[in-house]
Amino acid sequence: MQNSALYEVALSLIPGIGNVLTKQLVSYCGSAQEVFKKPRGKLMKIPNIGPKIADAIVGSKVLNQAEEELNNAERLGAEILFYTSSAYPKRLSKIINAPILLYYKGEASLNADKVLSIVGTRRATNYGREFIEKLVAEFKTLDDLIIVSGLAYGIDIQAHKVSLKHNIPTVGVMANGLDMVYPADHKETARKMIEQGGLLTENKFGTKPDAPKFPERNRIIAGIADAVLVVEATASGGALITAEIANSFDIDVMALPGGIHQKSSEGCNKLIKEHKAHLVTSAADVISLLNWDIPKNTLKKKLTIALDQEEQIIYDLLTSKEHQIDELSYKSRIPIGKLPAILLNMELKGLLKPYPGQKYKLI
Repeated sequence: MQNSALYEVALSLIPGIGNVLTKQLVSYCGSAQEVFKKPRGKLMKIPNIGPKIADAIVGSKVLNQAEEELNNAERLGAEILFYTSSAYPKRLSKIINAPILLYYKGEASLNADKVLSIVGTRRATNYGREFIEKLVAEFKTLDDLIIVSGLAYGIDIQAHKVSLKHNIPTVGVMANGLDMVYPADHKETARKMIEQGGLLTENKFGTKPDAPKFPERNRIIAGIADAVLVVEATASGGALITAEIANSFDIDVMALPGGIHQKSSEGCNKLIKEHKAHLVTSAADVISLLNWDIPKNTLKKKLTIALDQEEQIIYDLLTSKEHQIDELSYKSRIPIGKLPAILLNMELKGLLKPYPGQKYKLI
């Protein structure tokens, strides 16, 4: 058993710290293991780490619990991904409250070239189910794509089942531990997904799917993807929460419009009406909006140009869509006063172009 993994899991089990402060601790100390080695006084010198948190770390007795988690993972053939791991989803790592630890069982890479999250009502109609069938079938020609959803009734399970049918990897993000499937009706689909996709959660083994876990789960569904597609949603519910979260992360949201008297389309129509989602009616719309129709060799040619670490961060952010300079500063955590010089250098390298409104887009 690797010492680093033991301490990474242990750090996630200390109550009251949270994802943001945990990352700050690791950043200052160098590793999860070093966090546990630091004396109380040195921990308290780290910004935002007061006596309560320092005492929680120094007096913590979570190593045995962490060892049990690792043993459970090994027994179930699951991976535990710390946020510094190369296998951790890079898209998700860019959101401020991303989980420091993920439990994963499956074969699909969480860093596929194309990732689309599909969400919607649990009371799907034939309209929504048939749209997903047609949409996913048209995705068969795309390389390195995974479809993500929440394994729930309705639109979610339809997205998973149709993806399996067309041999497209699909990942289910769960609001419970990896040692159970909820709802239980979806166990057989989940078993197939492990072989052709995967199951993912931030919750330790044995965690039951209580109500607060679902909105937390939704931020992963949004943050892991290039875009969130809402297929049928009522005026309120989990799908709209996921769409709002995606918008707050500046991740593209798309929605299938429906009849104005159809309750199952009220949420989608509202998103489109309020300019919170792109209207889509086909796979071609999704592909065009996300620039998935650009040949891979075009991007590879650009990537052969030498980039330093900060330029690479900016390049990755601009790969999916244009951004304003303040958005780039917020997402990259590069001071806004430093960005103009970096952007100018990238412009001179022929990588990007400025547009009105201090917007930047890759060429």
